[in-house]
Amino acid sequence: MNRGLTHVIYRQEGDVARLTLNRPERHNALVPELLDDLKEALTQCRREQPAALLIDAAGKSFSTGGDVAGFYNTPRHEREAYASRVVGTLNEVILQLLTLPVPTLTAVHGMVTGGSLGLVLASDIVVASPRASFAPWYTVVGYSPDGGWTALMPDRIGRARALDVQLTNRTISQRDALDWGLAQYDAPAGEELARALSIANGLTKKQPGSVVRTLRLNRPDVDRVAATLERERQQFLEQIVTDEADLGMATFLGRTA
Repeated sequence: MNRGLTHVIYRQEGDVARLTLNRPERHNALVPELLDDLKEALTQCRREQPAALLIDAAGKSFSTGGDVAGFYNTPRHEREAYASRVVGTLNEVILQLLTLPVPTLTAVHGMVTGGSLGLVLASDIVVASPRASFAPWYTVVGYSPDGGWTALMPDRIGRARALDVQLTNRTISQRDALDWGLAQYDAPAGEELARALSIANGLTKKQPGSVVRTLRLNRPDVDRVAATLERERQQFLEQIVTDEADLGMATFLGRTA
């Protein structure tokens, strides 16, 4: 059931809640309205407490991160406030996921770039199709890392590897994601959602108290993550109003700075 949300769809399918990013015409890029819908959907999920939550996305991409056109089209004197809302709300979403008292699974079928990686990093189980890919784009577009690239990614794939990926803008393939621990399960193209649903339904048969305590003991320390996410936000706000950010965004969008 879509509960009045515009850019995401939230509904319960048996004991599993499903949350779908639903801005396919813009590759599910993160804008304030979509992030607000994510917060609302996760609040509903916390209230209803299903046995598991599954996140997926409509369209060709999972999510291409912050909407570059949204940042670029915002006048520079207003851009810091706009960026603070986007990155700040994304951080709230990540922390909501990390404290949700149910296991979270994410089915990735296409590109994941920039801050949208935070939705993957904050998930407990990730299923990736052969078309799944993960890339930062920060040093190309002229941004500073957000979405947990420094708060969560080093714990997943190692600090040196995470830094290399961010500096060189290296794309992480499905195979790399599986080998490095960014994803745990693969699935044939078009079957990643079914695989994730199968795993989620299996979790509904586990003892709920045991599941909750297992999550508490294995998830990253929320206070530490929150502090690093705040550092990411502050650095992002400083970088987004620089000349090189204007140039990087203009080049990325094919415009004249």
